Amino acid sequence: MRSYTVSGRTRRPILPEDPDGLAAQLKHLLIGQPEAIDTVVPYIQMHQAGLAPEGRPIGVVLLLGPTGTGKTRTVEALAEVLHGSSKNLLKVDCGEFQMEHEVAKLIGAPPGYLGHRETQPMLTQAKVNAAASDKSDVSLVLFDEIEKAAPSMTRLLLGILDKATLRLGDNATVNFERSLIFLTSNLGAKSIQRANRPDFGFEAMVPLEATGGDSSVLHRIGMAAVRRKFSPEFVNRIDSIITYKPLDRQACEIILDQIFAGFLRLVHNRLGLRAFRLQCTVAGRNLLLDSGTSIEFGARELKRTVQRNFIQPVAALVAQKQVLPGSTVILDAKDGEFNILLRH
Repeated sequence: MRSYTVSGRTRRPILPEDPDGLAAQLKHLLIGQPEAIDTVVPYIQMHQAGLAPEGRPIGVVLLLGPTGTGKTRTVEALAEVLHGSSKNLLKVDCGEFQMEHEVAKLIGAPPGYLGHRETQPMLTQAKVNAAASDKSDVSLVLFDEIEKAAPSMTRLLLGILDKATLRLGDNATVNFERSLIFLTSNLGAKSIQRANRPDFGFEAMVPLEATGGDSSVLHRIGMAAVRRKFSPEFVNRIDSIITYKPLDRQACEIILDQIFAGFLRLVHNRLGLRAFRLQCTVAGRNLLLDSGTSIEFGARELKRTVQRNFIQPVAALVAQKQVLPGSTVILDAKDGEFNILLRH
């Protein structure tokens, strides 16, 4: 039986003379994607050392792979380590800019056009600067699901990715030299899934843990999809392309521990003196992993499984005042069914 407790330890600050601290903290927050950490950390270290190239962003990184593998989580984890909050970043949801005319919202209407004064651009210098903090001057800028945006979006990004500048509708200039720019995309996701779990033949009978997935093969699949979608000028301005592999069971076990730890912190923060303890039996844990481990949906499916089979039933018991302060709530399983046990 595994118990979950709230840790009172604080993380060490990131210092230029402590190059391993950043990677170590990211590995604690981002599970199952060591290649992403090994690729991103050197850009931060170059900036901290004052050796980042002039007239360009600190780095431009494209994150490829199936949904739920940790692409957006990579940027959030980096924001948490650098700035103390996973929300301290400038995020542009490219799904909101699928029409050509919607892209104008990023830079605002130029003078003389209807709505010039009423339309405030989304990418201003103030917003880029606000993505930094007192702990670090690195602004994290995320263009999420870039493949969904209209073609004019990628044309607009050419100047940002190459010269670290963006000219707004009112001719003001936004500087991105102290920005680390991330682009996420699901391009090639279905092909990557097929490469990891074939639908037929001998390989289809091999367990997921045994097939693993050759990183070089997955990278070639992702790169082929990128080149089909984007122009050579756009691809040539990207410094690094990381292909995320579907999460294996070992990674899901660690993520499951993080989900429970996060729920316990929520219980203590929200309920205070009415808080309670959490436990999970081996049977309950295995059933969660069996039900929530999905190649197609990744860690999000595991989170939904925990919420549906544990968090929501526990919330119902708390609302009915059946969980006493200081008691223990246990998740168990028998014959393929989840059971919630109370120990007062």
